[in-house]
Order: sequence, then structure tokens, then C-alpha cells
Amino acid sequence: MQAALLIGLFGLVILASLAVAPRRASVEGFYDGAGEGGQAPGLWTLVLSQVTTWIFARSLMNAAILGYFYGAAGTLAYAAYYGSFLSGGFIVARLRGQDARSVQDWLSARFGGAGVACYNVVIGLRLLSEVFANLIVVGLIFTAVLPEMASAGPLSIIVVAVLGLAYSAWGGLSAALRTDVMQMLVFLVVFAVALVALVTSPGFSLGAALTAEGTSGSYNGWVLLVVAFLQVFSYPAHDPVMMDRGFIADEKTTKASFLHAFWISTLCILAFGMFGIQASLVGADYEGELIGTWAGMFPAWVFVALLVSLLVSALSTLDSALASAARLTVEELRLLPRTLGGGRIAMVAFMVGGAALTLWGNKALFDAVAVSGTASMFLTPVLIVGLVMNRVIALWAYIVAFAAAMLGAAAYFLRSNELVAAILPEGHKYEQLLAICVVVLVIGFAAVLAGARRPSGVASDAGA
Repeated sequence: MQAALLIGLFGLVILASLAVAPRRASVEGFYDGAGEGGQAPGLWTLVLSQVTTWIFARSLMNAAILGYFYGAAGTLAYAAYYGSFLSGGFIVARLRGQDARSVQDWLSARFGGAGVACYNVVIGLRLLSEVFANLIVVGLIFTAVLPEMASAGPLSIIVVAVLGLAYSAWGGLSAALRTDVMQMLVFLVVFAVALVALVTSPGFSLGAALTAEGTSGSYNGWVLLVVAFLQVFSYPAHDPVMMDRGFIADEKTTKASFLHAFWISTLCILAFGMFGIQASLVGADYEGELIGTWAGMFPAWVFVALLVSLLVSALSTLDSALASAARLTVEELRLLPRTLGGGRIAMVAFMVGGAALTLWGNKALFDAVAVSGTASMFLTPVLIVGLVMNRVIALWAYIVAFAAAMLGAAAYFLRSNELVAAILPEGHKYEQLLAICVVVLVIGFAAVLAGARRPSGVASDAGA
């Protein structure tokens, strides 16, 4: 019964997404998000699109899982990443103030092709991880609700990948913006129903939830909060979905959209984390990334509402990630022509690549955030010294900062390897992540400050 209801409701959301997608596709709409009349998206279209692409399925699950293990500290740590809307809005405003049309545009003027290539490697990996992680959540959900069907997980991943690709490839960014609005409204309604059911249930106490320490104690949650603060400046700059939306409307609308997206998404993440915290408070066993845990905790309709909200958030992120993948491949890397066909080929390639990664054994959802967040940290000294302080940075310094961040990301990813484990300090993986982040920032700032100078006259590409 639960499976049939879940499939039926999610099917309706997919049909609605296909219905609201643009009937006619244009190159400008596909890559720049322009409406059928060529107009830029309005404020609330931009806000809802920003929010729904950032409170995606992986993020919701991460907030709940961290809340389960580390209590309020764990959920707060993940919510801190949503400060990225504030730092991202600041970065976009600075870039636009210097007449840059994208992060790549700014980097190209200062570091040439080599600088842009380093950045594009990081955001290419980020987009692949977006597709992979959201499809993984889809697979986990259907595996949990259809345990008697061995192929439920892989089959659901294939179906959602194909259907998501269908309307994404039709309209590109314009389709993503239009469907994001509908999907976000559905998410808010369904999630609000589940949240009200949680907070009005007899066993719920807001005071207990706010002071909960989780099943593993709150210490590592606070460690992760420090990690989030270290990564939150560079994190939005390596997210092409957020950055792409920073340049498609006027500056006033864009600034307001980032501010509204910040408080809405942060509240959603904190609220979803409550479901994980409550599971720890009632002593529920951790089962199947909490999906199995919730099945035994809540009435069937609340459980289905939670899963529908997760599936809607996964779908909304997939279309936006594919739109950004098309823009990266066509407009930045110029590997394909700037046509509808070129963008669609890029989308297919990223969807196939992300789906293929679901065959990989690692299901630790936060690992994708930690690895990509660490890789992005080379941008922190570069943007602070180059963009904010307006210094000219030598290319060698940029490369050193990039290499340090990539090695740090690789060290965390390969932390179970004997050689890497011998280098890392002993302790919990989040303590190791914190140590890696500190080292990456120290090396990055040391190199960038050593290779920086005041601009002589008008700032140019002297660093290239």
C-alpha cells in the first residue's frame, strides 16, 4: 500500500513537471534561462529555484542522519553550509561589480586557461556528485519500500534518470526554473504536513530536540560545524547551479533572491533534521539511512509524505544539475556546439556518468559534500585576496592552492588507505577532515599571499 501510494504521488509530480516544462525550446532559454518572450526570471522564480536545488534529497538525508548521530549540533553543522547563500551572494555581487559574467570569466582574466581548467575540473566533479547522490537516495527509498523486489533500487534509479532527463533535455535551464517552482511548492506542502505531524505527536518535545546529543554524542557535530565555517566561503563558488543563477537576472533581484533563499532553505534543513533527532530520542535503531527507521516510527501517511518530499527534492536537483552541466560543457569548455543538440548530448553524458557511479559501493552521503567542499577551498584565498582585496595573484600561487585542496580532498576520500592513514592524525573522520581543511587553508593562504601584489594601474591578467 505504501509503495503504491508513493509511486502514484511521485508519478503525478513527474507528470506535472513534464506539463509545466516549456513547450518550445530556444538556445537562449536552454542556456540562459530566458522565458519564451526572452525575459529574465522574476524574484520568486529565482528564490524557489535556488532553494529547491539546494535542499535536495542528499542534503535532507544528511541533515537527518547527522541529527540522529550528533543531535542538534549535527543538524546545525549541516545547516551552516546554507550560509553559502550569503557568501555566494557576496561573491556574485563582487564579480558583477567587476563586469565578470561568471566565475570562469573572472578567473580567465587573471589566470588564463590554466586557471579556468583547474576550476572546471572541480565543478565537473561537483555536478557528477550531484547526479550520483540524488539518484542514490532514490534507490535507497525504493529499496526500503519494496524490500521483496530485489531490483527495486536499480530500476527506480533508471526510471527517474530517464524521466528527469526527458524534460531537462527538452528545455534546459528554462525548464529547470519553471519546474523548480512547481516542485518546491509541492515539497513545501508535503513537508509541512509531515512536520506538523511530528511536532504535534505525543512523544515530541522541542526542548529535548534542541538539546539532544544524538546516539553518538554531540562532540563530532561541533567539529563538523567548524569544518562548515571553514568551507562556507568557497563552497558556493564551486557550485555551478548557484553561480549560474547569480547572473541571469538584474542585480537587485539577484541580491534579494540569495537573501530569501538563505532563510527559507536553512529553516527547511533545520526542520528536516528534527526527524533524525527524534529518531535518536525515541531510541530507534538506525536502519537504511533512516528510511527504515522512520517506517517503524511514524504512521504510514507521514512516512509516505517524508519520502515524497525526498523524491521531489531529488528530481528538482537533477534537472538543475543537468542544465549546469550543459552550460559547463558547451559555454565554458566549448566541447560541443552552442545548440540544443550540443546541450542535450552533455546532459546525457552527465546523467549516464552519475548513474554509473551509483554502482560504486560507497553510500556515505556526506562524503560527497566533504570531498567537494574540501576541493573547493583553493578558492577561499584566491577570492579573498584577489576579488575582495583586489590583489594580482601569480599563477604559480593559484596552482599551489589548487593542488593543496585537491590533495586534501583526495586524502579524505582515501582515508582508509594505509599510506594515507599513516599521514592523517588519529581520530574520528570529522576530526581528520578538520585537520585537512586547516592545512589546505594554511598552504593556500601562504602561497597566495606570497604570490600577490598590488595592481599597477588598472588590474589586468598580469597573474596569468
